[in-house]
Amino acid sequence: MKLSELINGMEYELIKGNIDADINNIQNDSRKVGENDLFFCISGAVSDGHKYAEDVSGKGAAVLIVEKDIDLTNLNDTTVIKVDSTRYAMGYISSKFYGEPSKKLNVIGITGTKGKTTTTYMIKNMLELAGHKTGLIGTIEIFDGEKTIPAENTTPESIILHKTLKDMVDNGLDTVVMEVSSQGLMLDRVAGVDFDYGIFTNLSKDHIGPNEHKTFEEYMMWKAKLFTLCKVGIFNIDDEYSSYMMDNAVCKILTYGLDKDADYRANGLRLYNKDGVLGIEYEVSGRISGDIMVDLPGEFSVHNSLAAIAVADSLDVPFANISDILSEVKVRGRVEMIPISDSFTIMIDYAHNAMALESLLLALKAYKPKRLVTLFGCGGNRSKDRRFDMGEVAGKLSDYTIITSDNPRDEEPLAIIADIITGMKKTDGIYTEIPDRKEAIRYAIMNAKEGDVIVLAGKGHEDYQEIKGVKHHMDERDLIREILEEEDVTTICGYNNRYFA
Repeated sequence: MKLSELINGMEYELIKGNIDADINNIQNDSRKVGENDLFFCISGAVSDGHKYAEDVSGKGAAVLIVEKDIDLTNLNDTTVIKVDSTRYAMGYISSKFYGEPSKKLNVIGITGTKGKTTTTYMIKNMLELAGHKTGLIGTIEIFDGEKTIPAENTTPESIILHKTLKDMVDNGLDTVVMEVSSQGLMLDRVAGVDFDYGIFTNLSKDHIGPNEHKTFEEYMMWKAKLFTLCKVGIFNIDDEYSSYMMDNAVCKILTYGLDKDADYRANGLRLYNKDGVLGIEYEVSGRISGDIMVDLPGEFSVHNSLAAIAVADSLDVPFANISDILSEVKVRGRVEMIPISDSFTIMIDYAHNAMALESLLLALKAYKPKRLVTLFGCGGNRSKDRRFDMGEVAGKLSDYTIITSDNPRDEEPLAIIADIITGMKKTDGIYTEIPDRKEAIRYAIMNAKEGDVIVLAGKGHEDYQEIKGVKHHMDERDLIREILEEEDVTTICGYNNRYFA
């Protein structure tokens, strides 16, 4: 492909060479550059790609895309193009190189602080049931129509993203649902993506810090960017920041929520607890009408399902398909029920900071459990404030807390637990500490009482525990299965295993 085709329509300055260069491949990793490749010099947090200009030129790179002045002395016949942002150029050029695949798909992007992952799976399952061949890009995994691979970032780098979208097109998919993080928007990872729908779930003060966003205002601004890139925006009108999102949008607007003015609104919410499975029922009205049952707990499940309903309805999915999926939806590591008893509830959730844990525990308290039991730990090499705060939240909202290990990384698990207990002691909460996570889970199961709701928080979809730089396999589902195999299950309260059967 000619360089002139890739940069057509993009603002640039030709520093050296000519735009008729032939391009074999595009790269942002200097180690992978080959003859006649185009290399993006990305100014990264760890390494600056501009430092490798001479090296990749020596490997035969045909073109360098730069955003800084570089020494041109030893660049052989390599063409140099200067742009305002190499990250934006990488998205733009990647889209062109891979044949603008997003224009050949229904692209649904979801942004917000919470609910992105669950909503993504709800939408994907609904669309598939209605006959749409649907790919997924998210926090847990990427599915391109043929293979599933674990995700490294919620939103991949643009050069990977557009290649993935091309693979989806080649594999016969017609739709993709993707999580769009604020980092992905800020770092132009979605540059060049043609979004058909954008969804706003909610916004709260998270991801603020030296390695993420400097202020909440900045965080909010980058979230709002999605609605300058999509054709239709779908907004949670109940969230206090939805007006900001809609005011800055340049797309058609649809709304969902409990608000009477929402285009898709939920009425008559009813909680249910059936054989250890918590859920919620409601009537949806507005642009679509009918009874909805969601086998996931909490009001946040209402909002997540309404967002999915709005997209599915916009894509003409029959109501029967919508209601069928919501009545049986399961998302790995997001209030994921592990039904091993009719008498108590045990679930796995990714809540790994105080805000997420508080939201989850408040939602579960609405079901009036006899006891709310929270099992969690905190990650090593992370802020101690997170540990204090999570300990305090668990102490205030739980009837009983089991403090254990998460990913200790380079820290000692007992030191992390001591920090959690510091927060716990600000409350009257009852707790015990069991550093070994499997033994902590065993204790929770073997001491469960009728009416308990037990939350295993923090790990969610993760299937590893990181210790001293090494990731060891540890999946809480496997731990529960092993415990059931090792124990006399007749002593477990209300034992009726429907998960591992």
